[in-house]
Amino acid sequence: MPAFLRTLPMEAVAAMVVVVVASNWLVQFPINDWLTWGAFSYPLAFLVTDLTNRWYGPKRARHVAYVGFALGVVLSLILADVRIALASGAAFLTSQLLDIAIFDRMRRASWWKAPLIGSLLASTWDTGVFFAGAFAFTGLPWVSWAVGDLGAKLAMALILLVPFRAIMNLRAPALPGPALHSS
Repeated sequence: MPAFLRTLPMEAVAAMVVVVVASNWLVQFPINDWLTWGAFSYPLAFLVTDLTNRWYGPKRARHVAYVGFALGVVLSLILADVRIALASGAAFLTSQLLDIAIFDRMRRASWWKAPLIGSLLASTWDTGVFFAGAFAFTGLPWVSWAVGDLGAKLAMALILLVPFRAIMNLRAPALPGPALHSS
């Protein structure tokens, strides 16, 4: 086993794989002309990444994203359409790396700024790359799905601040960050 795998928080890797595979399966089921079920599960990937980044730093967060990407794409190829799996892989890896970079630059800001701003910007990127790659030229209403999913992802980014704060408070971060009482 490569050395970097031995140092990874396996619960983060497992959570990432579950989120990616579930989201790739759920995105195949529209709720209406504006929304798919994947919009509600995928933002959990940013929660996993942000907590990993807060506790272990950007290097390990990137490693979790790489492993989650590889395993998620392989499993998604079994459970979802090939085009969805490949579009997801491209969107996932680039948006997770964007989120990690933004979070790390904002690490010392108020506790909520790094996860919220990182998730908002990375979700926007992810939505554009994924929906264009997975559904463009299929005749499906992918633009309206992208708009609806982005709206749900942005709302989820706000909602997921609650579990981020609660889970973050369960243990002290390994890296310096803002005091937990900062606003």
